[in-house]
Amino acid sequence: MSQKLTGPRLEAKSGTTKSLVVLLHGYGADGNDLFGLAEPLAGIMPDTSFVSPHAPQPCANNPMGYQWFPIPWLDGSSEEARDAGFAASTALLNDFLDEEMARYGLVEMQVALVGFSQGTMMSLHIGLRRAMTLAGIVGFSGRLLVPETLESEIVTRPPVLLVHGDQDEMVPVSAMQETETALRAVDVPLHTHVSQGIGHGIAPDGLQLAAGFLHQMLGYQEG
Repeated sequence: MSQKLTGPRLEAKSGTTKSLVVLLHGYGADGNDLFGLAEPLAGIMPDTSFVSPHAPQPCANNPMGYQWFPIPWLDGSSEEARDAGFAASTALLNDFLDEEMARYGLVEMQVALVGFSQGTMMSLHIGLRRAMTLAGIVGFSGRLLVPETLESEIVTRPPVLLVHGDQDEMVPVSAMQETETALRAVDVPLHTHVSQGIGHGIAPDGLQLAAGFLHQMLGYQEG
């Protein structure tokens, strides 16, 4: 049997799913790590379901966690292993999105991706290469992978919100600035925010911005 992604989910509070948020965790974590965002977001988006898949590969540096792909400078893996892991996860995640849309009878414009760190890298890579435009992408504390290939590979341009802590010791805030440059060069609608005094994590101000962004992109009316 081919591998499939699984993880915790929260069904729409209203009982009718009109949109979906897919939460993609970072290196060494699992789907439960970001799933804590689902409940507060569901409070303002009652017609939205949430799912937070576990990455498919056990993490070399944290046997209790998972990774979307190896990170050579952290775990001593080869560049070949990194590239192979990335390609495998990309295929699995695209299949997962297709299956989730079929489950709820949704199209891409009713689906948003929210990533943290390595999950942001996956979100940006996949979200800009899907055949149909997603509702939006929120990326916390991440970066754009292989920015040099984006111009030739970009297919769709969903709105993007990037949020980063200015004290991030794992993925420096300069990575967000480099990502911003690359996305603006190919006309991706983009908003950015730097959380002051924050390391590699999600601060209340960033979460509030993300909530407002998702609320708007998924078609909820203000008030």
